[in-house]
Amino acid sequence: MKNLFIALFILLPGLTIAQGPRMGGEKMEALKIAFLTQKLDLSAEEAKIFWPIYNDFTREQSALRKDRMQKMISFRKTKEIDDLTDAEVQTLIYNDFDFKQQDLNIEKKYYSRLKSSSLSIKIVGKFYRAQEAFKTELLKQYRGGGGGPERH
Repeated sequence: MKNLFIALFILLPGLTIAQGPRMGGEKMEALKIAFLTQKLDLSAEEAKIFWPIYNDFTREQSALRKDRMQKMISFRKTKEIDDLTDAEVQTLIYNDFDFKQQDLNIEKKYYSRLKSSSLSIKIVGKFYRAQEAFKTELLKQYRGGGGGPERH
């Protein structure tokens, strides 16, 4: 199984470059799952607990982000910010605050689920650290400073 993840690390960065700076959501998620699998090094029992929670977490975050993108797209099609009233601009800002709060609420909800599961707090901590490492590696790759997420 680890060979599959190694293959993903080798193949997906090349696909990212071929597609330009934007990678499809499914390919990005596959790369992230491979990265997390390697970083967390879960036992079979831990994986049975972790992955369903992670899948729920990503589904909920994706739905929130999709809703936000739809709202942003509809705004972009209507007016430039200079053409909006002060009240409309304020509403946009508050909507962004609301999105950030909803995203934080999802993070807290799933932190609580992970923490209350039988996973150790160290695994939970590794998960959050691995998520940040994945984002950092993607930024490095996007900026041309690396060949994809690291495989330490």
